[in-house]
Amino acid sequence: MDMALEVRELQSSAKILVVDDDPNVLELIKLYADMEGFQVVGVNNGDLALSAFNQENPDVIILDIMLPGIDGITLCRKFREIRMVPIIMLTAKGEEADRVLGLEMGADDYVSKPFSPRELMARIKAVMRRTNMYDKAEQINIKYPELEILSSLRKILVNGKEVELTPREFDLLYFLAQNPLRVFSREDLLSAVWGCDYYGDQRTVDVHIRRLRKKLSPLKHEYLTTVWGVGYKFTPPQKVKEVSYE
Repeated sequence: MDMALEVRELQSSAKILVVDDDPNVLELIKLYADMEGFQVVGVNNGDLALSAFNQENPDVIILDIMLPGIDGITLCRKFREIRMVPIIMLTAKGEEADRVLGLEMGADDYVSKPFSPRELMARIKAVMRRTNMYDKAEQINIKYPELEILSSLRKILVNGKEVELTPREFDLLYFLAQNPLRVFSREDLLSAVWGCDYYGDQRTVDVHIRRLRKKLSPLKHEYLTTVWGVGYKFTPPQKVKEVSYE
């Protein structure tokens, strides 16, 4: 199958849940999403969002923070408790605290209002690529003492037990683990994991690293190392890793 055709067909089956109380925002997103071949389900109230999430089983969620009923931050946490679907937060321009809190609750990306609908579509496509909805690539499973990264399943095992990661957390850990001991700046990681078209600030990387460290805290070895003034690196134990190709 032609790759461009395959991408279009997969996009046409992808469903986006948009949660925003501004009818103009809902209409704008739907207009551009329709042109890209996405299906859109829109709700204007946080109280309706959970039922829509369960009924529609969306592939991506666009979530405003300020909502009537349940607020966006709480919804983000509740969505994460149910299923690891990619979430893009809509935040007021300049509200850094909201952006950081959204990332802490598990959001994968954010777009500040007012936003460019074309940029939002690019973000949606990027997060879909990163979660393997399209773009098939060779999968590599990586195993270290107490830590297994199962790329083919997009799961990690800590001491043999599965630990849930958001799509972005998984991508960040997997990228670093594929390049052990190599130091990456925040700009490098934004480009490699978030994509070259990402317009967010570097603090996004710090938030995700902090979340990953918390989830990896049962490990005796500190795999994620800060290189002060530069960035981060994946530091494995001296035992040679096991790698398998799926």
